[in-house]
Amino acid sequence: MPKLPPRRLLAVATAIALIGSNVHATSARDQPKNGPEQVCPLGSFHCTTRPYNYSMCRPNALLEFYDPFLSKDSTVRETSTTFARAQHVDSSDQTVYHLSGNVNMQRADQELHADTAAYNDDTSDYDAQGNVRYQDAGSLLAAAHMRGNNNASTGVADGDLRYQMLKSRGNGVAQRGEMFDSDHRLYSIATYSTCDLGHHIWEIHAKSILQDYVKERGVARDATIRVFNVPILYLPYFTFPLDNERESGFLTPILSNTSRAGFRVMAPYYLNLAPNYDATLTPSVFTSRGEMLGGQFRYLFPGYTGQLDAEFLPNDQTNDSGTAAQTKGEDRYLVKYISASHLWDTWYLTTNINHASDRNYLYDFGSLLDNSAIGTLTSSVYAIGSGTWWNSTLGGDVYQNVNPFLPDSVNPYNRLPRATLNFNVPISRWLEFGMNNEAVAFTKNEYSLVNQNGVTSYQRDFVDGNRLDLYPFLAADFQGSYWFVKPKVAYRYTAYDLDSNYGNYGYGGLLASGQTSPFTEQSPSRALPITSIDSGLIFDRSTTLFGNSYTQTLEPRLYYLYVPYRNQNNLPLFDTSLMTFDYWQLFSPNQYSGADRQMNANDLTGALTTRLLDENGVERLSASFGQITYFTPQRVQLPTGQNTVAPSTDWSGSDYVAQLNLQLADRWRLNTTYQWSPNTDHTDMATVELQHRLGTDGVLNFSYHYLNGLLKQFSVSAVYPLSDRWRLMGSWTYAQPVKGLATSISGTVEALVGVEYDNCCVTLRLVDRNYVDQTFYGQAPLAPGSGTNLRNNAIMFEVVFKGIGSSGGEIDPLLRRDILGYQ
Repeated sequence: MPKLPPRRLLAVATAIALIGSNVHATSARDQPKNGPEQVCPLGSFHCTTRPYNYSMCRPNALLEFYDPFLSKDSTVRETSTTFARAQHVDSSDQTVYHLSGNVNMQRADQELHADTAAYNDDTSDYDAQGNVRYQDAGSLLAAAHMRGNNNASTGVADGDLRYQMLKSRGNGVAQRGEMFDSDHRLYSIATYSTCDLGHHIWEIHAKSILQDYVKERGVARDATIRVFNVPILYLPYFTFPLDNERESGFLTPILSNTSRAGFRVMAPYYLNLAPNYDATLTPSVFTSRGEMLGGQFRYLFPGYTGQLDAEFLPNDQTNDSGTAAQTKGEDRYLVKYISASHLWDTWYLTTNINHASDRNYLYDFGSLLDNSAIGTLTSSVYAIGSGTWWNSTLGGDVYQNVNPFLPDSVNPYNRLPRATLNFNVPISRWLEFGMNNEAVAFTKNEYSLVNQNGVTSYQRDFVDGNRLDLYPFLAADFQGSYWFVKPKVAYRYTAYDLDSNYGNYGYGGLLASGQTSPFTEQSPSRALPITSIDSGLIFDRSTTLFGNSYTQTLEPRLYYLYVPYRNQNNLPLFDTSLMTFDYWQLFSPNQYSGADRQMNANDLTGALTTRLLDENGVERLSASFGQITYFTPQRVQLPTGQNTVAPSTDWSGSDYVAQLNLQLADRWRLNTTYQWSPNTDHTDMATVELQHRLGTDGVLNFSYHYLNGLLKQFSVSAVYPLSDRWRLMGSWTYAQPVKGLATSISGTVEALVGVEYDNCCVTLRLVDRNYVDQTFYGQAPLAPGSGTNLRNNAIMFEVVFKGIGSSGGEIDPLLRRDILGYQ
């Protein structure tokens, strides 16, 4: 076997992969096989996105000449010796070497087979012919003829050219291939796909395909995307990544249809502007509305990150029947902006801006699967700072009504400006002093025409004002290995400064003629002490259940709360509401959110918790039971009407509250909550949530939610794997009518069904969603004949081409929201 110096590497070996990056790629047989996907933990609200699964791919036909013992190190080529084997070697002038008969050449990670080869030692020109087969650490190549220059790292291949990139599974055929240098290849009249060779579900047909391994990017010109060899999209210029990362170019088109917007075609274009910022432009066409341009811009700099989303539809072509606003001929838009910026030291600025052109926007376009229909858009800007023992915010919140069925008065009060300062200062090992403070200005930009003494003018519909809430406390923490006692003493002072027309308002807003009970003070206030003591014991023992060893705990707990009564009927209600009673409310110093109401209390909570911990410390069972005993009536109430206050209660005790969380098996989880009132002998609230994992990526959920006088609702959702390629997905929410509730919606509230096909190189998703419009807005169902669609329907079809930067970004958010544990 002749031994050639490294400089004289026969050129055929240096054809160096007209395909595939020798530095960055790795052989397909050296890549780890896709094992079972990690199962999302039971009860998780959001699971990680499933990675591309290539385990269904067939063995590649080009691998029959693969040498598993070939070196994988491409960095030592220049210093490595080239070995050549052939049945005949001829070099009569000692300049041109002629090899023939099963030619085999090898250097470092490179190996080449051919019928014949010629190499000029003076010029480093090479020429290989006949059944050429080339392999290196990152690529495979087959052609009838290859020629070029070794020193210049150039080459040309033609004749039944086939190629494969082993890292990203890219492969295809071409009439001609050119290597400009070791990192740039151009193929003419070529194809590209990440599917199995010989089994292309999809592929790109192009006049030329340029592969740049410096930028890891492919560029196709005069290209057509074909599915099962059927052309579906023509693109004069198309870019795609060579390393499964997103790259500038058109993403997969998306087709959808909704009741209110019509048929929609989207053609997203991704712009990879820089490693730390990018953009996506999404032109769309709605058959019922017209053309829309959407876009997203993301950036990430040291100390600064943000995302801007916007949609704009000029000259809407459809009127909105059944709603007060008419949008035909109007320009419509939606803007969303979130950011976080470092200001100085430990201070940051957070921004969350949301604004729509009109109240109907989300009603019309929120039925799309990528926009949730909501009734209020919130915009907030805050400067946030923190230290060792303190944290503070300064900013504000404003709200926009996007409910076409309700007036703007349903909006919460704007809180602008708003400032908070909280701190906890340790005094000793067991004692700390803290303070929670808030100062905020409340405004509600609602005006009405009023006539006073024959003069008509605009006047606010709701009282505005400022509020200062100071909440200092002193808390102690005494505890041992099986006990704790936590006394706390606090003082709450809340003061208001209402606008000068406070006497014209009541709880329902601007008072009409003949109404009474206006606010009687411009600067009302409230001050009261709050004392509590929280105590408990923790016992444990070893036990067995179903043959397994556990540690069982028994945790009795007592919580005493005392708050004296203060008459608060003259205080406005800016941002306060009654919180839902649950297990954690047993240990809360206030049943109201916000600072406008502070409940009175002389209460004792008794609760008992038991847990089962397995040998690894995992909690397999948690069961709790408790009740509040009231020694004095609950006298602080919210107003039930414009000028009336609800009567006080004299319950002897709160609801009994019980909750159970159970996960004795790794694939089953059960959560239940139950509340029973001893005063009415009725169930006030009950929930049951059951989840079961099916295989590695399937899930089944069942839930029942009952709230006395408000809600009776069942929900079922599932992802069912039919095989390794097919998955069924669906969810169904059904509500029973609630007697005496005018806004009760009965029947199917929302139904979703979808199917997914996952192949070696493509994922297909089809989803249909049908739902009641008013469910999202808290609006009573409108009478038939009102002109408003009581139900809406949305259909979306999506194709994900693996390996060219496509993503499931349109359908995934909906499935994650409706199916707990979806991956």
